[in-house]
Amino acid sequence: METFEALGVSAPVAQALAARDIVAPFRIQTLVLPDALAGRDILAKAPTGSGKTIAFGIPIVERAERSATPEALILVPTRELALQVAEALETFARARKLQVGLAYGGTLVGAQAKKLRGAHIVVATPGRLQDLVDRRLISLDGIRILVLDEADRMLDMGFRPQVEKIVRRVPRDRQTMLFSATLDGEVGDLAQAYTNDPSRFEARREETEDDGEIEHHFVPVTPDGKLDTLVELLEAEPGLSLVFVRTKRGADRLTDKLKRRNIPAAAMHGDMGQSQRERALERFRSGKVTTLVATDVAARGLDLDDIEHVINFDPPEDDKGYVHRVGRTGRAGRSGRGSTLVLPDQQADVSRVAAMAGHRENFESTGMRTARPKLVYTSRRGRRSRW
Repeated sequence: METFEALGVSAPVAQALAARDIVAPFRIQTLVLPDALAGRDILAKAPTGSGKTIAFGIPIVERAERSATPEALILVPTRELALQVAEALETFARARKLQVGLAYGGTLVGAQAKKLRGAHIVVATPGRLQDLVDRRLISLDGIRILVLDEADRMLDMGFRPQVEKIVRRVPRDRQTMLFSATLDGEVGDLAQAYTNDPSRFEARREETEDDGEIEHHFVPVTPDGKLDTLVELLEAEPGLSLVFVRTKRGADRLTDKLKRRNIPAAAMHGDMGQSQRERALERFRSGKVTTLVATDVAARGLDLDDIEHVINFDPPEDDKGYVHRVGRTGRAGRSGRGSTLVLPDQQADVSRVAAMAGHRENFESTGMRTARPKLVYTSRRGRRSRW
């Protein structure tokens, strides 16, 4: 069995990890750590739940010099992910007497700036960090290590302008590590612009020791029977269930309907204050409520091992969204289940999503209508038509 020490991790940090029952490195950690500890730039294609926080966290902790200003900056797309990354880092950062600071929206700027004083590592969302920099409440002049975590999600959420402004404030002589579910398109452009001769790695979800089996189901429903079907699915699964909806209002409405059906449920969306979101997440994590109804944005970065069932009450728009949502279950070797409720007028679109996500057979086995292929023919006059 490979060990962290064999990869170059110091004894104090390895012992701090062992205290959390983290003894054997995951695939992404085995790939990344040697080059990252050596100070090389890193491009890593890795999904949420693959162990990437430790993969970039250990090099930060090992290479830090405990200076008076922040030495490492980790940019993440959401407040929830910022809290989770900081919590994970703190457990082994203490082994080298390093302080971790947080910067995210939804709290008072001044109070947050005070808590950042003395931080060696800053975990931040782009919008709030840009605000702090503009107000000169934090300096990025001493940053030696920059991490862009879930870079694809940051771009999806429209954070590219803030990310680019922040990177211009960070010294060029630095180590940059970029982690993303994809390294194509805009993310590829960022990678090329921000890294220097990077080592490139990929750990697919099926390669990570952290994963269990996920069952994929597509359930035909009618508008009148959709809620009844959801309740049946929730009552059949006694564990934690994460239900995705399209809108913030939809999350609140569905949560109220589930409560009236005696389903312990809580909502989580962007219109809620940070304390409300943290309270909802904690109630869900502790099992006080067994169903969390969330929008995509609110659930980004949500990383819990105990979610047994992900239900797409409103289907995702594309295969990337499907993988991101359903990937919230089947963690830490546990089995999981993903169910997508499909109305009659959604069948063609969802069939495309299922096919692109690699679940064509699962969808076709339901007997629902599949997407009609786009055929191109040439008329007698030579004009091309599509139908």
